[in-house]
Amino acid sequence: MGSKTIVSLLLHVIIVSITLTDAQMICYTTGNFTANSTYAKNRDLALRSLASNVTNNGGFYNTTIGLGNDTVYGLVLCMASPSAENCSSCVNDAIRTLMASCPNQKEAISWGGNPVPCIVHYGNRYFLGSLELSPTDAGYNTGLIDANFRQFLQIWSGLMTDTVTIASTSSSRLMPAAETADLSSTQKIYVFMQCTPDVSPSNCSVCLQHCVDYYKSCCNGYQGGYARTPNCFFRWDLYPFYDLFPQVTSPPPSPSPPSPSPPFVISSPPPTNTTIRKGKENTASRTVIVTIVPTAIFLALAILILTIFCFRKPKQEVKNFDEISITKCWEFKFATIKLATNDFSDDNKLGQGGFGAVYKGILADGQAIAVKRLSSNSGQGEVEFKNEVRLLAKLDHRNLVRLLGFCLEGTEKLLIYEFVPNSSLDQFIHDPNKRFILDWEKRYKIIEGIARGILYLHQDSQLRIIHRDLKPSNILLDGNMNAKISDFGMAKLMKTDQTHDAASRIAGTFGYIAPEYARKRQFSVKSDVFSFGVLVLEIVSGQKPSFRDGDDIEHLTSHAWRRWREGTALDLIDPILRNDSAAAMMRCIHIGLLCVQDNVADRPTMAAVVLMLSNSSFTLHIPSKPAFFISRRTDQPASSLISYTSRMTQSQLKTVPPSKNEISITELDPR
Repeated sequence: MGSKTIVSLLLHVIIVSITLTDAQMICYTTGNFTANSTYAKNRDLALRSLASNVTNNGGFYNTTIGLGNDTVYGLVLCMASPSAENCSSCVNDAIRTLMASCPNQKEAISWGGNPVPCIVHYGNRYFLGSLELSPTDAGYNTGLIDANFRQFLQIWSGLMTDTVTIASTSSSRLMPAAETADLSSTQKIYVFMQCTPDVSPSNCSVCLQHCVDYYKSCCNGYQGGYARTPNCFFRWDLYPFYDLFPQVTSPPPSPSPPSPSPPFVISSPPPTNTTIRKGKENTASRTVIVTIVPTAIFLALAILILTIFCFRKPKQEVKNFDEISITKCWEFKFATIKLATNDFSDDNKLGQGGFGAVYKGILADGQAIAVKRLSSNSGQGEVEFKNEVRLLAKLDHRNLVRLLGFCLEGTEKLLIYEFVPNSSLDQFIHDPNKRFILDWEKRYKIIEGIARGILYLHQDSQLRIIHRDLKPSNILLDGNMNAKISDFGMAKLMKTDQTHDAASRIAGTFGYIAPEYARKRQFSVKSDVFSFGVLVLEIVSGQKPSFRDGDDIEHLTSHAWRRWREGTALDLIDPILRNDSAAAMMRCIHIGLLCVQDNVADRPTMAAVVLMLSNSSFTLHIPSKPAFFISRRTDQPASSLISYTSRMTQSQLKTVPPSKNEISITELDPR
């Protein structure tokens, strides 16, 4: 039995164990707070606000309580158009469960279910309006569809597709979509779908389709069930529920004895109360114990078996790959990847890079992958290939693209990554239509994600890694628009106590290369800091590192520096963001300018950058001139420190005193 088969079976066992316990809530592991802290008080206020306002607002309400790191965001939705009494009952029960089961977690979510479903979600991050497909929970009834399943699935799938469309395009997002389809003259399928009203119609459609697909992957073949995420809920059954189908007043009678060719055979009659299998909800603590203990046992068993299997001594070493310490469980057969990508067809091609093309593929188990196929005529291909595998195999961070494996057969060199659905940052930031998707909230989250990913490379991983090619096309965006740094072909490994190194040749992309690297081939963690600074300015402004301004060619760093010193930095901001938080955008411009300073020692570390981004009260120093700065005018002196607050008006921002001009013209040596 292969490793992929074992992993699939284990995942199925884990899913089933979670399904049978039917978790009502999830306590996130992203941080804790202490009792009687400001955050604790704000959480209690937020939950009370949700409970007291939800019925007066039609069943949906969100709130924000507190400031800075003590801010609590909350959302509540009563689904299936319940009465005020049922809505209030569900929400109060869900909140009591959260308070008891997640006493000090900074984020948690509960899906109440009696007598109708509701969602209560609070956290210390701004999740309102964002599409979140994780966590996903699913459950099913114990009855099985025994015969003619293909015909049943065809009707079922058509109903699901239609209901997703109806639910996501409804003019009233508070109204659920409740649809039916006939199985026979006496039997129907009943389905209910609903999204939280804060997500867009397109994201609602994605969320519901994800739930349907998730249910099919874990629970297909059973008589009824559900799937749910923080943004949407889906349930189907063979009898009416939630009082959503008033045309049916009672459950249909049990099917008559089957004829020689029955249209459908159900192994047990439809129940009269619920399709969801779960234990009695006596107390919150019992719910937690019943949920966690079986899951923990199966997870421990899974980890043990995977550890033994993946890290045992391989029977045969990977040829021509001596310096890369990788076990055989990372290796894919070329035939497998060829089949997954439809023989590397142009229809599956995602893009073309310096060392080859990237293709989307679907493995036999349905997992989507991205395959980087190194060009056979690339003289540097094998070096970059080994480098990328050696580095990525040891890295694990939510803001780095994950390497699933590799293939090395004959002249074929393939890198297999997780598939990131939203392509790369440059496909959004410079696209005349997609750029409108990137509001300031999403752009700020992307900036923070890139910063945390680089910090991990520089400081928090087992290795110290310099990426050397940070640019928008190497920043991938997942389904939730989280940034993932990719393409480590140019990366360099350094000792933990090593501050800098010299390169035999310059690698990278013009516009993002640090001056000391371009002039002297010296690189360090501060080289990546420079590239990050250019990225920040590019994300805020929507401008490329070099762009045309009338008849002139402008360099973004010089343009930003000049605007900042003249007190007109607001003019640098992408016009589609002008109505968003000016103070936060000005602060990011300031941080970007600190990162692109000519003097290496003046640039902050990524640890300092992450602190600047996460703590708005952290005071920023005045930056010195950026690298490659070409001056056009002489300005006035400035103070040594600036602090931005949300209370600053646009006129105040424009009157920030500029710093003293030190005219400098730097010529960039050719690559």
